[in-house]
Amino acid sequence: MSSPARIDWPVYKLFDQIGRYLVCYMLIHNYYAWVRGTGPAPTLTALQKVSGVSERQTAGFVAALKSGRLILTEPSPNDRRVKHLRPAPPMIAEIGRSARLFIAASDALAGRGGARAALLADNHDLLGDVIRRSAAYVLAHGTLIHPFPRVLHFAERDSGYLLLTAVFAARFDGLASSPAAGSLSYRQLARRFQVSAAHIGSLMNEAQREGWFHTDGRGRLAGVAPDFVEEFAQWASWQMVHCTGLIEAALAATGSALVEAGGPGVPADAG
Repeated sequence: MSSPARIDWPVYKLFDQIGRYLVCYMLIHNYYAWVRGTGPAPTLTALQKVSGVSERQTAGFVAALKSGRLILTEPSPNDRRVKHLRPAPPMIAEIGRSARLFIAASDALAGRGGARAALLADNHDLLGDVIRRSAAYVLAHGTLIHPFPRVLHFAERDSGYLLLTAVFAARFDGLASSPAAGSLSYRQLARRFQVSAAHIGSLMNEAQREGWFHTDGRGRLAGVAPDFVEEFAQWASWQMVHCTGLIEAALAATGSALVEAGGPGVPADAG
């Protein structure tokens, strides 16, 4: 998750903060709900009702996504004056990256292999449907991130969640026989996440002041608070269960042979 994005446009400026992420998440939900005949037309007005930010912020953000060709506008088949917002495949891939990787992690732990995650990487419509199901769950029950205040705290900061995944990658990688995690130096993290070294330093210094984690000053993780390790591990396990349930429901709906009976899952939109 902490690896650089695969597309050249500065996506971290768009997707690296939970408010902006949720606008994209709900845009994808609206489009695929409409495609399936279970939601209204995917217009800007419809998005503004569920985006979680102001109408003006939503409109401005959608304009930025259009300029990056991450949203495509298409005329309504019923009224060409009405414009539908369709997520482009690169945006679906980036917004769905976390879900795909949690599914990959869950399947690896269960010894299932990587077929489902690979399928999501190749099929943006299937990934879009997984995101739709996740967003439908959030609209009905609330987010899964709010019970984890420190994870949420970082997700609310530019590149904060990505930084947090890099820190925990280093934490868990340090337990492996052949560590492979990258450096946590401010300069390298800033380059990876397309932000300033000062911003990375601000996040790191805050974490140290709060006693959450700290580095040794040479780009290596020196320590993480045990209760934060537990919080992040619980967050990750919830996400694995949630996302595994979503892919199983999506594959069942398509009749895919990859469906595996009896897998874990939280209540997911089965429609």
